[in-house]
This record gives sequence, structure tokens and C-alpha cells, in this order.
Amino acid sequence: MFVDPDGKYRGFRADGHAGYAEAGEDIVCAAVSALTQNTVNAIETFTDDPVSYSVDEGFLEFSFLGEAGPDSQLLMNALALGLKSVEESSGAGNRFLRILTEEV
Repeated sequence: MFVDPDGKYRGFRADGHAGYAEAGEDIVCAAVSALTQNTVNAIETFTDDPVSYSVDEGFLEFSFLGEAGPDSQLLMNALALGLKSVEESSGAGNRFLRILTEEV
């Protein structure tokens, strides 16, 4: 998760595979994919904030092109909450999912 010096979200990157189970059976990867893709779709659908994103196999990078409005910040907070829940419920600490916050 990328945040500015004021703690506001600027974007995120999801990279790699969890390795929780075999491809097609990996519920951690599926959960992260659903959360991140839904966040991008929701921000594009329900806000006017300009964004940029790049998608590839096992990779999604998303960023706001300007300051994110309150609706986008709320959706990013929901993403962070969902990812934290997946991290906590996956069992072995951050073996399958690590959430890092980077100031940009």
C-alpha cells in the first residue's frame, strides 16, 4: 500500500502468488485478487478520481493520478481491512501474505 506523508492512500501493488495451495485451489490468492480487483473496479465506477493501473499474471499495480477523494480513501481503507483479515486468517503469520506500507 502506498501512502503520502499525510497517511492518505496513493495506490497499491499486489505481486506474486501466495503459495498457500496449488494454482486454482489457492484461497489466499483468490481472496487477494478479488479484493484488489474489486477495489479498482469500485474506484473507477463510483468515483471521478483519475487512476492508472497495470495488470499481468500475478501482478496488479494501481495508483491515483491526483489526490484521491474521500470515497476513494474509504474504498482503500476497506481494501486494507480486507487484506489484513486475509493475512490474519491464513494461519502462518505473513508466510502467505505480507502487507507493507510504503510512503511515496
